Amino acid sequence: MSPEAPSKTAPTPARSDRGGRSDTAASVLPGIGLCAAITAVAMAAQAVEERVAGHPYIEALVLAILIGIAVRTAWTPPAQFRTGIAFSAKQLLEVAVVLLGASLSLGAILASGPALLAGIVGTVVLGIAASVAICRALGLPARMAILVACGNAICGNSAIAAVAPVIGAEAKDIAAAIAFTAVLGVLMVLGLPLFVPLAGMTDNQYGVLAGLTVYAVPQVLAATVPVSLLSTQVGTLVKLVRVLMLGPVVVVFSLIAPRLPQAAGAPPAPSRPGFTKLVPWFILGFLALATLRSLGLVPDPAVKPLTQLAGVLTVLSMAALGLGVDVRVLARVGGRVTLAVTASLAVLIALSLTLIRALGIG
Repeated sequence: MSPEAPSKTAPTPARSDRGGRSDTAASVLPGIGLCAAITAVAMAAQAVEERVAGHPYIEALVLAILIGIAVRTAWTPPAQFRTGIAFSAKQLLEVAVVLLGASLSLGAILASGPALLAGIVGTVVLGIAASVAICRALGLPARMAILVACGNAICGNSAIAAVAPVIGAEAKDIAAAIAFTAVLGVLMVLGLPLFVPLAGMTDNQYGVLAGLTVYAVPQVLAATVPVSLLSTQVGTLVKLVRVLMLGPVVVVFSLIAPRLPQAAGAPPAPSRPGFTKLVPWFILGFLALATLRSLGLVPDPAVKPLTQLAGVLTVLSMAALGLGVDVRVLARVGGRVTLAVTASLAVLIALSLTLIRALGIG
């Protein structure tokens, strides 16, 4: 009996070191593979939309989460898929946020003028504050309110996805915020051009309005290209300034997160978060890559592949989020979330129109 004891215990460290790594890799592959399959379907559907209509009305990112929810409703993934799904929803998403920094040029943003820059920052701040107030008044949880507010005021799904891990949001809240924000995002693309004839807006004014209110950069393009090239250029520039606000906003909410009320059964937030909690590594990476891009240290030929990779990883992460959501939970909170997102968006449009008039943008 005694000779057998060492043989069981002595090799354990070596096995846990080598085998542990391979076991970890093997454990995430089924879930990542499932998310990748959903991603492929969503991106193929977007490609069909682009070929038929010229641009996607529903992006792959939105389709991925909807398909994921549909799969989760019809079939609950067994245990061997869950590690990879969780990895895709968190770690791969953080990498995607970092890579998005390569698409930003601080120089082009600064060239737009201090008054407009200050106005965009003010609109984002006021939009977040108003949206949080509306959501809380409607009885939404604090973390859900923050997700909706950041999605409306900054860059829709990407902002929700970036803020979520910092404030410790639950998967169901992330998916709910993204799902309803996505629906309104499509409606914005279809309905916002009506402001040109109805409000008598110039192409420049409309570009600012689209850049301040439409959620995603591709949606800004879809909403402005039918109007004019000037609207597209102005809208894209304003939109990039909003995207740049994502870093500071995430840092601010990382400071606020420990003070947020906890949901029943949720682990308490740390009262004194460490540096990596205050400034998450992926936000530092995002800002660092944006700085390198502005200094010309990220070559132009590398920007498109990095941005495309970030897009694919984000879609894959959204598929993972969808797979983690029970649609019955969405149905229970749907009415309040829809009302909150709609009201918040109306406030953002009003703030944007006020800014355009106040700055005398012609």
